[in-house]
Amino acid sequence: MAKDQVWGHPGALGLAAFGFTTILLQVHNIGLMDSTMALIWGFFWGGTAQVIAGLVDGRRGDTFGMTAFISYGVFWIGLAFAFLLQWQGVIQIDSAGLAWTMIMWGVFTTFMTFGAWKISRVHTFIFAGLSILFYMLGGHFFGNVPAMAAGVWGMFVGGAAVYAAAAVIMHAQYGRWVLPLGLRPTVTPEPEEKPKVL
Repeated sequence: MAKDQVWGHPGALGLAAFGFTTILLQVHNIGLMDSTMALIWGFFWGGTAQVIAGLVDGRRGDTFGMTAFISYGVFWIGLAFAFLLQWQGVIQIDSAGLAWTMIMWGVFTTFMTFGAWKISRVHTFIFAGLSILFYMLGGHFFGNVPAMAAGVWGMFVGGAAVYAAAAVIMHAQYGRWVLPLGLRPTVTPEPEEKPKVL
C-alpha cells in the first residue's frame, strides 16, 4: 500500500448504514412491519458496513469516527445475532437484559455526544438524540415507555443521520457544502518557529 494513498471519507457510508437501519427498526417499533428485515440488515448494512467505515476512519487517524462506527456496527450485529439465537431456540432474551443493555449504550452515546460537539450541530443532534433513544428503549423494555414513542423519536434520529450522509456525499461530489451541517470552527495550531540558521 502506498504511504501517501488517499482514502475516501467513510462518514457517508457509516451514517447512511446507521441512519437507514435505525429507521427500518423504528418502522417495526411503530407497528408497520415485522422485525425480520430490520435485523437482517442489522448484520449487513447497519453492522458490517459501519465496521468497515470505522476501520477506514481508523486508517485515516480519526479516533472518534473509528470508535463510533465500529461500536454501533457491532451493536447492530450483536442485536441481530441475539434475536437470531432466540428464533432458533438457543437463548431466551429477557426484557430486563434488553433494558440494561440499552441503558449502557445510552451512557456510551452520552459521552460520545461531547466528542460530536466538536464536529457539527447535526452530529451533536444525532448523538444527543440517539442517547435519548437508548434511554427511551431502556424505559420501554422496563415497561414504562410506549414502543410508538421510541419509534417516532428514532425516526428523527435516523433521519438526521441520513441527512448527514447525504451532506458528506454532496460535499465529496461538488466540493462544497450543498447541505449544511453546522460545522464547528476548528483551531489550527500555530506552526512551530523554525530555528534561525546563522
